[in-house]
Amino acid sequence: MLNILIVYGNYNYPLRSTVKDHLYCFSRYSNYNIIYLNLAVRKVPSYIFKVPIDLVIFHTTFLSKRWVNFNSFLKKARPLKELKTIKVALPQDEFIKTDMLCDFINEFEIDYVFSVAPESEWPKIYHKVDFQKVKFLKVLTGYLDDKTLLRIKKLEESSSNRPIDIGYRAYGIRHWLGRHGFLKIKIADIFKDVANKYNLKCDISTDGKDTFYGDDWYRFLLRCKYTIGVEGGATVLDRDGSIRYKTENYQAKHPDATFDEIEASCFPHEDGFLNLMAISPRHLEACATKTCQILVEGRYNDILLPGKHYIELKYDFSNIDQVIDTISKDKIRYKLTEQAYRDIVESERYTYRSFVNTILEKTLGHKKTPEFKEKLSFGQVFAYKWMIWAETFSWIGVIVTSTIIKLGKSFLPGTYSKLLRLMRK
Repeated sequence: MLNILIVYGNYNYPLRSTVKDHLYCFSRYSNYNIIYLNLAVRKVPSYIFKVPIDLVIFHTTFLSKRWVNFNSFLKKARPLKELKTIKVALPQDEFIKTDMLCDFINEFEIDYVFSVAPESEWPKIYHKVDFQKVKFLKVLTGYLDDKTLLRIKKLEESSSNRPIDIGYRAYGIRHWLGRHGFLKIKIADIFKDVANKYNLKCDISTDGKDTFYGDDWYRFLLRCKYTIGVEGGATVLDRDGSIRYKTENYQAKHPDATFDEIEASCFPHEDGFLNLMAISPRHLEACATKTCQILVEGRYNDILLPGKHYIELKYDFSNIDQVIDTISKDKIRYKLTEQAYRDIVESERYTYRSFVNTILEKTLGHKKTPEFKEKLSFGQVFAYKWMIWAETFSWIGVIVTSTIIKLGKSFLPGTYSKLLRLMRK
């Protein structure tokens, strides 16, 4: 049987369900031997080279360390360059420190990049990468997990009605992402104001304290008839992280500055260069809970279609009264949610199982899968088993590190934030 190494970087315990599903989908939905290596708390062990590795996947959680301290992770990962096998990168947040991402792809001789960015934006983002040597393919930021869908089914059975007309959760504005980032807050404010005129019951919040975690998020959606939303993404390309650094420093000194003032001082003429828009997992989750979506017009990866799967809200909110009238009459909600459920959930095209199958077919489709015992010697089997145990024990380090980080945030919030800004620079 073939052996796949998943290289990731995680300090947090417990893992958020979305991260956990994305990370462990390979062990759940493949028939191969999956080996995990957390470079946040481990080094590359020498005995890893005793096991024949057929595929190395650099997971999102490893590549996302570009946000803070990527160089230390690269230093730890460099021994893996000796593995002469197929290498895959699963990047996200492809709007920040993209030069680091390009350099990583080139240095580690990555063969495949599974990108969440639109194909039209690849030449901008990966301008330092040779597209003749590296194969780029399109994937989503997240998918539906089989176990999650079963839990939603059980939660749905215990949820008798939907007392909330419109529900929504969002948090924070990142000015350095561009004007698109304002939409998720603006849509909340507008619907709060307009819905009151129609006596609609709303549960809309942009306060981080009101965030739902785990199954509470699905319980919330199951209590809502409608939810609002926008595409995820950014319209500013921050190649080296300097735009973010300048913006956050400027805002710290000028907390009341408008977007126009921030843009003029920190990233003039940059907004709009990038058009990185993508559907997010929460859009798929709304389909799974049969919560009708009201979405700002966009592509949504051509998966969700206006009038068929959701109610479209114009970018300038010019049809807001018409949308509210549609919600008040509540005549098309059932038709839209049932169609979305059939096309998105029942089709099984947007599950982690399909995601894993796509990656393995594109990268290992040509390889045979001999039996495990025939593939490895006794020493190789021992090394493989030891790597599995080492990964399990490494979670002790994760728990300790996560606790220290949480304590730092609680007792030294100012110092901790300042340290993070210095690390991001």
